[in-house]
Amino acid sequence: MYLRFHTIVKRCCIGIIGLFLISFTIFAEEMNFPFTPGEKLTYELRWQNIPAGEAVLEVMPVEAMQEIRSFHFVLTVKTTRFIDTFYKVRDRIDAWADVQMNQSVFFKQKQREGGYKKDATVAFDREKNEVRYVKRGKLSKRIDLLPGSFDPLSAFYFTRVQEMVMGQTIERPVSDGKKTVIGKVRVVARETITVKGKKFDTYLIEPDLKDVGGVFKKSKNAKIQLWLSADHKKIPIRIKSKVVVGSFVGELISEEGTVSGEGSAATQMPAVMANEQ
Repeated sequence: MYLRFHTIVKRCCIGIIGLFLISFTIFAEEMNFPFTPGEKLTYELRWQNIPAGEAVLEVMPVEAMQEIRSFHFVLTVKTTRFIDTFYKVRDRIDAWADVQMNQSVFFKQKQREGGYKKDATVAFDREKNEVRYVKRGKLSKRIDLLPGSFDPLSAFYFTRVQEMVMGQTIERPVSDGKKTVIGKVRVVARETITVKGKKFDTYLIEPDLKDVGGVFKKSKNAKIQLWLSADHKKIPIRIKSKVVVGSFVGELISEEGTVSGEGSAATQMPAVMANEQ
């Protein structure tokens, strides 16, 4: 049971979270982005209502990556102490995208899951017009670079830049270095949800899962739903999936360093709630 449980947490929070957050508009450098360096979002992860772990999304200081001024995004996922006893997970993804948010620059994945280890990098080379996937220090694959391609994590932040329009289907090329797909997501509804006793005005969006593998491909009625705050920040408040082995939920428990703005749903959340649990 615990191996299946871990598989849900890993695939939903790392492999998928960036894939379904896709958009199509190219923005100018002077755009007023809904995120800023110093932003930190923390999520509680549950499977079948059992506490499973924690995921943290962070925007690091802007830096030069491959001589390109870039945003640096980080996603970390870890299991709880109880789950560590059966299958310890300590995963980290680093992603860099140019400060205009036009395209990814570099992507790095470090997985530590039980006895399994994986270290891989993905370089988005604009000059050679290719994406290079390197695993264990060796070049594993080269594929063509589609204009405007993002890695899964940077695609999540890019989506937050765009305006939500009801009924709209949004598209963007997304590559993990091994293949490139046209990610699609639909803006389904505007809903008020309650998380940790707080109400949030949100947009519900759902991805097209036809190009997603793993447990989602094996599940006949698989679904992923994401609720983004209906304000300038577009902060993900809740993520929920339904697959053959059960349901998975991730909910925001704290936010730090977010941009200011009146009418923000996320500003209703206390700065630190995790310590109150």
